[in-house]
Amino acid sequence: MAVMKIIDVIGNIDAQRHLTADVSDDVSPGPVRIAVLPLEEAAEDRWTRFVAGEWSQELADPRQDLYTLEDGYPIDIAR
Repeated sequence: MAVMKIIDVIGNIDAQRHLTADVSDDVSPGPVRIAVLPLEEAAEDRWTRFVAGEWSQELADPRQDLYTLEDGYPIDIAR
């Protein structure tokens, strides 16, 4: 019995439902079995939307506008 080698690649499904994926040179040409696992949104995106939703009213309050572009001083990046 042959050992199954799983290769994790990222692909794309277009509007015509065609799948494309780039694989490394060590994968031989020929038929393959494909399992499609739609990518979940990144945790960072979920966190950003959560914060935006939870804090939207508070951040829209003009009393939160504590600083302006004239505040502070430039940072010397060369240091």
